[in-house]
Order: sequence, then structure tokens, then C-alpha cells
Amino acid sequence: MSEDGKKNRKFRRGIYILPTLFSIGTIFCGFYALINTMKGEFDLAAIAIGLAVVFDGMDGRIARLTNSCSEFGVQMDSLADVVTFGLAPSVLAYIWGLKSITATFPPYAKHAQQIGWIVCFAFLICGTMRLARFNIQTSKPQSSLAQTLLKKYFIGMPIPAGAGMIAAIIHFTPEPVNHWSVGALWNILIGFLAFLMISTIRYPSFKDIDLRNRKSYINVYLLAMLVALIYLYSQVVLLVLATVYASSGLLAKVYNLLKHRNEAILSSETLVPRTDDNK
Repeated sequence: MSEDGKKNRKFRRGIYILPTLFSIGTIFCGFYALINTMKGEFDLAAIAIGLAVVFDGMDGRIARLTNSCSEFGVQMDSLADVVTFGLAPSVLAYIWGLKSITATFPPYAKHAQQIGWIVCFAFLICGTMRLARFNIQTSKPQSSLAQTLLKKYFIGMPIPAGAGMIAAIIHFTPEPVNHWSVGALWNILIGFLAFLMISTIRYPSFKDIDLRNRKSYINVYLLAMLVALIYLYSQVVLLVLATVYASSGLLAKVYNLLKHRNEAILSSETLVPRTDDNK
């Protein structure tokens, strides 16, 4: 083999390793979040999960840009997501939101905590099921229309978005919850996020954004502005972003249902023959 051939082979091998390095970074962030959660450093844990969302968004995009997608990379990415966006936020949600709650009537706090660990476990399970469903959908041969939909939308809220919502709330207010009523609301929110992940509600994937396009400078400019806003006002901006994305799919679903309902009513009215009262 020529010297150029050996260099090219090493280069290609390095390209294939690159997305896996981002997956390893995602796993490290999840591990770091778990360690800081147990230490009571909730803000650091939330920031680690937020960084993991960035790593997770980059590994797949880099794999597609460099044409280095592999089955190993897909499995590595899924396992990283289970640890970092399933296990880490579940533990963080329980310890921050439920472990320290108190109540004038102690059974309230006890019941909230008992329900809480069940709800947090449900978040982990629903996130894992969401990943399994995604892997099955992407591995099966699809029609061109289905491929287009899978490229533009996620079916069910992606697990990084659910974890990001938990992290954004805790980053906004790092002090742990200490009253059972707030803990009860926290249980409802975690349960709702778990439901959104296993639902069939569509969420935008942003995979159709092509940074190689000549007009991509607009996207780069917007991304730079977003990074600047996050740097200056991370608590507010991240909470707004997480809330908008988490609610976007649900609002779009409600809008489409109302739209189809109104269209059905209008079509039924046109089919009903008019009667002339003067005859």
C-alpha cells in the first residue's frame, strides 16, 4: 500500500471516530451530572445536562456531514442518551424536587416523595422506550414520504428535550424544592414530560437545516446571536427555549385538530341542501 493510501486510511478512521468522541462527551456529561447531583451541586448537574444536549446534537450532524454514519455510532449514541438524558435527569429531578420536601401534615410529603420516585422512574422508562421506537423507525425501510417526515420531525418529544426541560428549570432556580405542594406540581410536570416522549406528537428535528447551503450564513448569524444570549442570560433564555420547544409539538397538535374539525364542519355544511322558507 502506498504512503498516500495509508494516510488516507488513517484519515478515514479518524473521521469515523469523531462522532463517537461526541457520544463519549455526552456520557461524561451524564456521569458528571450524577456525581454533582449526589453532592447537592444541582446547578452544575443541570449545566452538564445542557452541555450534553449540545454534544448530542453535534454527533449525528457531524456523522452526516462527514459521511461517517455507522451502526456502532448509532448504538453508542442511544446508550449515551439513556444514561445522560434518562438516568441523570431522573435522579436529578427526584433529589432536587422531592427529597427535601416537608409539610405541616407529614404524610403529604411522604406521599409526594413516594409518587415522585415512581414518576421519575417512569421518565427514565418512557425515554428509553422513545429511543427504542426511534431506532426501529430509522432502521426499517421507509417510503419517500415517510423518510421526509422522519427527517423533518421526531415522533414524540425527543429525550434530550425532556432532560433539557428539567435542567433548564433547575438552572433557573437551583435551590431545591422544600414544600410538598411544589413537589406535587413537580411530579405532574415530570409525568407530563414522560407522556410527551411516548406520544405520537410531532416535534421539529431541525435535521433539514443545511449549513452547507449558500444561504447558511443566516443560520450561522442566528446561532451566534443565540449563543451570545445564552452566555449573557443563560437562566432565562434556556428556560424559554426549553419551554417553547416542549410546548411546540403539543400546540401544533391542538391547532391541527381544531383546523381539521373546522374543515369537517364547513364541508358538512356545504353538503346539506338549502331550504327555501318562502316556498
